[in-house]
Amino acid sequence: MTQSNPTYWTTVITPQSTAQGLGLRELWQKKYLIWLFVKRDITVQFKQTIFGMGWYFISPLFSMVMYIIVFGRIAGIPTDDIPQPVFYLSGICLWEYFSMCLTDVSATFQKNANLYGKVYFPRLVSPVSVVISRLFRFSLQLAMFILVYLLFVLKGVHLRPTWYLLLFPVVLLTIQGIAMGLGLIISSLTTKYRDLTNFFGVFVSLWMYATPIVYPLSYVTNPTLHTIMQLNPMTALIETFKYGAFGASEFSWSALAYSIGFMLLLLLLGIAMFNRKQKYFIDNI
Repeated sequence: MTQSNPTYWTTVITPQSTAQGLGLRELWQKKYLIWLFVKRDITVQFKQTIFGMGWYFISPLFSMVMYIIVFGRIAGIPTDDIPQPVFYLSGICLWEYFSMCLTDVSATFQKNANLYGKVYFPRLVSPVSVVISRLFRFSLQLAMFILVYLLFVLKGVHLRPTWYLLLFPVVLLTIQGIAMGLGLIISSLTTKYRDLTNFFGVFVSLWMYATPIVYPLSYVTNPTLHTIMQLNPMTALIETFKYGAFGASEFSWSALAYSIGFMLLLLLLGIAMFNRKQKYFIDNI
């Protein structure tokens, strides 16, 4: 009678929990996989399209024109003596990147359901790759903003960038952290409660109007509303970028520190909820 050899497991794969850590070490070990996902996401965006990368420029330009007509001409909302095209584009570029990252990260479980059910890899690879791949689109839109900015400078318009523009990497990282943290929370909740997706879609749209995108923060003169708007973590980030680019708008170190602290707490909570939901994701989806 042949005796079978015992099986010894060298690796045991279990979902990460808060007690086990956030799984960041494993995520770093699979950084090559993040790069593959990034290339996939960028390539898919151009398949079966007519204008290709042209859509990256059409969307912000169309929004800019609409804002100029509606908020600039009809509503007559001031822009702190900054030319309307560059004022609106500065907010549009940052907000579109934020909203796109937030929307795509929040759909992580739904978009990768088939892949998650077939092979194991750190699930955080998907949302991280989304945030990185969307940088390609953002960089093109940012280049368009710089071009429009320089055109106004050549026309003699007095635009004076300040040294606070060096804070742009901090602003960008904070925007990425907020989008990813909140996106992971939404993704974890909508796995079980699908109808929450519609609510969050409306919430993001309203959030934009609670952020100084189409108006400067100085336009809000009511002290109570002004304080409430500063509780919005995106307010300080948009204002910091505008202050660095134009030398106008409101800048506060404490407000920027608040946004960074808010981002860190939101990101930690989002990763913890995301790791916890991995245990039941396949059953719920």
